[in-house]
Amino acid sequence: MTTYDDRASLTDLTTTAEQVRRSVEGVIEGKPEVVRLSLTVLLAEGHLLIEDVPGVGKTMLAKALARSIDCSVRRIQFTPDLLPSDITGVSIWDQQQRDFEFKPGAIFAQIVIGDEINRASPKTQSALLESMEERQVTIDGNSYELPSPFMVVATQNPVEMEGTYPLPEAQRDRFMARVSIGYPSADAELEMLGVHGGASPLDDLQPVTHAADIVKLIDAVRSVHVADTVRRYVVDLVSATRSHPDLRLGASPRASLHLLRASKAAAALAGREYALPDDVQALAAPVLAHRLLPTAQAQLNRRTAEQVVQDIIQRTPVPVAQPHANGHPGHAATFGERPPGVRRL
Repeated sequence: MTTYDDRASLTDLTTTAEQVRRSVEGVIEGKPEVVRLSLTVLLAEGHLLIEDVPGVGKTMLAKALARSIDCSVRRIQFTPDLLPSDITGVSIWDQQQRDFEFKPGAIFAQIVIGDEINRASPKTQSALLESMEERQVTIDGNSYELPSPFMVVATQNPVEMEGTYPLPEAQRDRFMARVSIGYPSADAELEMLGVHGGASPLDDLQPVTHAADIVKLIDAVRSVHVADTVRRYVVDLVSATRSHPDLRLGASPRASLHLLRASKAAAALAGREYALPDDVQALAAPVLAHRLLPTAQAQLNRRTAEQVVQDIIQRTPVPVAQPHANGHPGHAATFGERPPGVRRL
């Protein structure tokens, strides 16, 4: 495993991440925050749910990320007639060998793009559960490991809901973060017309790193230090969702783990070997909001899950770093409490 003790590992991570970011932004113009979140989820060993209206570049983002890191990529177009075996694979009887032979499904790739995931039946959607959580597939009692790195990038449409099957809470909880790309600015759209008007920019996109390098960077992110009080801050934020009056379903313990891992990846991308409450705050909405279910009254008042998360951030005391005796702020620092409502961001 790559250690995170020396500055070389941190330099390698930030340099490689910057190259990947520039490569993807050459395809997805004017959305740096979306590209950065995608990289964060990749390095945190998570999965990404992209939810937005048609034509804003959901699938293009996933393809650009896959091509930039030279990973194997498979695209699954989710439709009502898609079967679970189309995703996971199936065992077929081999007449010559007189034994069953496993034929891998589309899930056996490093980057798996699930297009319009909510158009498949719940039975087919559930075929992804084991793969996303345990990074393996079990067929007829035999388990098959998935390649590394492994990331599912799923897209879904919040409009045109006829004939769709909304993702159940258990499935949504498997996604580390949800992002909406949104419409580009006028300048970015004008730039897109000039760049994309003749040919797809994916045609000229070349890898800037390799899958093996991404695995090393993921190992480095695992070693990012998180102080005890920052972990407590993560738990406080997630616990607050379970008792908020505007929510009928709060975030799960898996959400706490995902928020911690994403914060470590964000810290590494920022060039730090320790996580701060700032990292937790910046990622709280993308990581938590899609797991929350507002009450009927909150929906009548047009209160979104993102607004509730921001309210919780404002109300939850924030730990404040105190210098450690060895002079290294943050890596082994103790944190005090900041009064409620005072934010770092």
